[in-house]
Amino acid sequence: MRFTVVLLLVSGTAFAQYSGPAVDTCLAYAKREALREGTRPKDIVFDRDQSLMIERYTRKLGTQMVSSILRGNGAVVLDGTPSAELSFVCLLANDKQAVFFDWLPRINPSALKQCTRDDNLRGKPRPCLEHMLNVAETDLTQSYAQHFQEARERDHAKGNEAAVNAFRKANDEWGQYRDAECARRRDQVPQGVAVDDYQLACVIDLTRRRALDMR
Repeated sequence: MRFTVVLLLVSGTAFAQYSGPAVDTCLAYAKREALREGTRPKDIVFDRDQSLMIERYTRKLGTQMVSSILRGNGAVVLDGTPSAELSFVCLLANDKQAVFFDWLPRINPSALKQCTRDDNLRGKPRPCLEHMLNVAETDLTQSYAQHFQEARERDHAKGNEAAVNAFRKANDEWGQYRDAECARRRDQVPQGVAVDDYQLACVIDLTRRRALDMR
């Protein structure tokens, strides 16, 4: 029901980048909702970046007036473990009164953020990043296995190895691109982040995206 409500509220109204009081209103509401539901994360944070957008809505949902919809990305910070990187939607009666909040799946979370949101991980993110890489590579390997089998079946029907060879070539060239791209980013490291950790996080992010592409 909650997701149905969210979908019904999507309209063609233009979005605008936002940094006003509705952000703090929705963040406070999200924290209260977490407590009400019995979850006790270490923290809940919103990313105050270009993804943080507000839509001025101004119409009724049943008997409740909704003036705007705030959308963006954020995270549920957990103690000593990778953060849960999510997107959110928040409905407001006005900029100082939220009436609905829900987390939504996030397609491309940042591995570096997942392993540095918690201050216990921030100074030593390497074990967290290595774990994330293992998970990402396992997911990708499973996708590869499925597609490789499909390529073999196509080749068997045609009596050649064209599909398998093309599949292997694409994977090899993608792996070369990933490594080269993440090596290129070594000179873009934010202050306070180790170069090797930044490069490893890049490898994780691109591996995850490849796994999504293969689905």
